[in-house]
Amino acid sequence: MSRVPYVPGFAKAAARGASPKAAGRALRERLPRAEQAALSIAAGRPDAVAAVEESNAGRLPELTPIRVGRMAASPFAFLRGSAGLMAYDLMATPVTGIGAQICGDAHAANFGLYADARGGLVIDLNDFDETLYGPWEWDVKRLAVSLVLAGREAGVGEDECRNAALDAAGAYRRTMRLLAKLPVTEAWNAIADEELVSHTDARDLLGTLERVSAKARKNTSARFAARATEQGLDGGRRFVDAPPVLRRIPDAEAAAVASSLAGYLETLPEDRLPLLARYAVHDVAFRVVGTGSVGTRSYVVLLLDHRGEPLVLQVKEARGSVLAPFVEKAGFAVPSVAHEGRRVVLGQRQMQVVSDVLLGWTTVHGLAGSEAREGLPFQVRQFRNRKGSVDPAQLTGEQMDDYARMTGALLARAHAHSADPRLVAGYCGKRGELDEAFAAFAVAYADRTEADHADLVAAVKSGRIAAEMGV
Repeated sequence: MSRVPYVPGFAKAAARGASPKAAGRALRERLPRAEQAALSIAAGRPDAVAAVEESNAGRLPELTPIRVGRMAASPFAFLRGSAGLMAYDLMATPVTGIGAQICGDAHAANFGLYADARGGLVIDLNDFDETLYGPWEWDVKRLAVSLVLAGREAGVGEDECRNAALDAAGAYRRTMRLLAKLPVTEAWNAIADEELVSHTDARDLLGTLERVSAKARKNTSARFAARATEQGLDGGRRFVDAPPVLRRIPDAEAAAVASSLAGYLETLPEDRLPLLARYAVHDVAFRVVGTGSVGTRSYVVLLLDHRGEPLVLQVKEARGSVLAPFVEKAGFAVPSVAHEGRRVVLGQRQMQVVSDVLLGWTTVHGLAGSEAREGLPFQVRQFRNRKGSVDPAQLTGEQMDDYARMTGALLARAHAHSADPRLVAGYCGKRGELDEAFAAFAVAYADRTEADHADLVAAVKSGRIAAEMGV
């Protein structure tokens, strides 16, 4: 027996012979890996249009036609905006019961570049609006489906689309096995950027990543502010109307957002406070965000230092994860959430190796609407923090395979921060049986998504649902 006592927060000393890897292997008896291919669409499933209408509830009604228009652009775009509908379908699929902090929306366009504290570029998952604790398989399946749909949109052959899904699942499995063999601290910080391309054998993607990196380095607050602001009569700078994406807001609304930054500062590490103390708030504007979030409240805040150099923060409404009710029905406890912005930020920090140093959350009081007057939760982060992304729907077949392996590896690394990689690797195994199952599911669900997209397009044409295209 150990001479030292058990310390809460640390693992208990394992009994000799106990093995998470063996426990993972044992799960194959309860859930054979081939069964992960199963897709059963429930009879009571809401139709695609009803699901979109339901997901628009609580959003700003004047912006929902933009959201519908973006989702109607392609089946891949529809998938990007329908995480809740896919979660409804995943609820009926088999799961191992192994939990992880999942992204909840791990489609292929939610990976990208951003800057670390010293300005170096990191590539990782970069959207966590739906993050929560749940079945790791759901993230892998959503990634695999999105690759099939992106490949079809790009005109890639059907075999290559399926191979992209297969390669993403294979990279996930192999990376989890690699992490399971490493010392814990090395696994926690694994896959440095300069090693990622070689780790995933993504040579065909190298030129694309170099071009995206060069563009990302120019994608800064200063560049955005130079284009989106003008000098005011008082000598300061202010945002310029560029509807419908960027618009000025009433003074009371701007003041409410600016006032909320005091609460945001309380969520940051103390060593960040002297940095932000050297900036002053100059203006606030409303800015429409990506497909899944269109219709939620999102603001950009212009800060200027003593030299007039800008820093732009994004203050983005944080709604409850659309996956929560379905994850619970799949057997995973969903704890009560005191603040949705905090949920997003803590989930992001848990999944990324490096996170935005100014990432935090706040509550905005006094916005229009009865619910909003009680205070709405928001996340806060840097805007245009040297962000860049690969458009998977613009890749060739060879590049698609490379991108699939890279994103699969990144997803495994993100899950390994909360799920024991030995346990997951034990279930995944050495060979490709699980890869084949995930690829089969991906093709089947991609077909389902194309049918859903067709229903939405028909509803737009018939006038059943309003859409603003091309915004």
